[in-house]
Amino acid sequence: MAGNAAPDAKSAYRRITQQEAELIVARHEMLLAGRMGGARAVLGFCDLTGLNLSGRNLRDADFAGAVLADADLSRAQLDSANFFATDLRRCNLQSAVLRRADLRGASLRGANLTGADLYEADLREGVIARRTQTGDLKYLQHDPKPSEMPAAILAHANLERARMTGAVALQADFSDAIMRSCRLARANLRQANLSGAILENADLTGSDLTGANLSGAVLTGAKLAHIRSDGANMTGVLTDAPAGVAPDALAEPVTDMLRRHALWVQSQGADGKPVSLANVDLRSVAGLAAYDLTALLAPGATLYGLNMDGARLQGAQLAGADLRHASFRDADLRGINLKQAKLGGACLSGANLGPLMIAADRLMPAQLSGATLRTADFRNADLSHALMVQADMSYADLGGANLRRANLSHALMTGTTVSSSALGEAIFDGAAGLRLVGR
Repeated sequence: MAGNAAPDAKSAYRRITQQEAELIVARHEMLLAGRMGGARAVLGFCDLTGLNLSGRNLRDADFAGAVLADADLSRAQLDSANFFATDLRRCNLQSAVLRRADLRGASLRGANLTGADLYEADLREGVIARRTQTGDLKYLQHDPKPSEMPAAILAHANLERARMTGAVALQADFSDAIMRSCRLARANLRQANLSGAILENADLTGSDLTGANLSGAVLTGAKLAHIRSDGANMTGVLTDAPAGVAPDALAEPVTDMLRRHALWVQSQGADGKPVSLANVDLRSVAGLAAYDLTALLAPGATLYGLNMDGARLQGAQLAGADLRHASFRDADLRGINLKQAKLGGACLSGANLGPLMIAADRLMPAQLSGATLRTADFRNADLSHALMVQADMSYADLGGANLRRANLSHALMTGTTVSSSALGEAIFDGAAGLRLVGR
């Protein structure tokens, strides 16, 4: 695409000092707050190399064609900002909000967008050009190579409905990224890390996935026509095909089995029959939250994305189950066995994962040891006494959670912040990345 006339060399860009940037940003924030004296931040074709704008509100700001290499924009509010053909190489954009931002033609080589929100962001091709005196178009690029996002880090980022048609993301890290309905047609994703990425309904038509790592990725409903996947790691990829045992392969309908199980629970074993759904793909079974699933036996089952809000799963055996992006809001999960289970992105807000009293002097704690809990939502959940040894809790939200006497030994907690007041007598020897804050 072509834009207005602009300098054709970085040396001609106006250098912005940190002090100048602070004044410009302050006036922009005044504008957003509706205060007198505010003015939009227009920093197109300016040199802001290495500046610190972390945590600032720069919604709708104009950075078209600017140089922001090595700048710190972590946690910045950048919704609908204009980064058309901007140099963002090695820029720190961790946890930044870039919803609907225009990043066409931007250079994100080596940029860190861990946990960034890029919902409906535009990352398609785009270059700025100006007309010379002879009437020809002269293209202005920060990086003469065609790559846009090589080695960029987008782990845990939200790229839902983002437009990345033709994007070049060679060796980029999209691990555990949310990429639902993302447009990736003709994208170059050679040797990219897409492990655990959620690519539901994504358009990957004609994309190059040679040597890419898609282990554990979710590709349900994805368009995969004409892709290249030579040498790609597809271990554990979840598609529309049944994962494990299909419900249709069982001797009777799952709903009938669940009804008898609920009767068995309610009658305390006098009637009905307990159900065993080990390794069964339950994604097509609706209304699971309506049944009493106490003591359910379903190790290795697939419950990806299911709504289990308010479900009763006390003492359930779900070791090794796939519960990613499932919802367990306010569910009763006391004494549940989730060893080695996958709960990445799951919502357990308000859930009770405390111990189950099985005798006057005996408690059965919830078992989450070795579970994958990355980016899970545990806000206001009860995790008292829970065994979470060697669990991966990176970037999980533990706001308001009760961790009294929980065992977090050797847990991986990169990007996880816990209030010291919530850790009453908790064990977290060897926990990596844990950040404690005051009350």
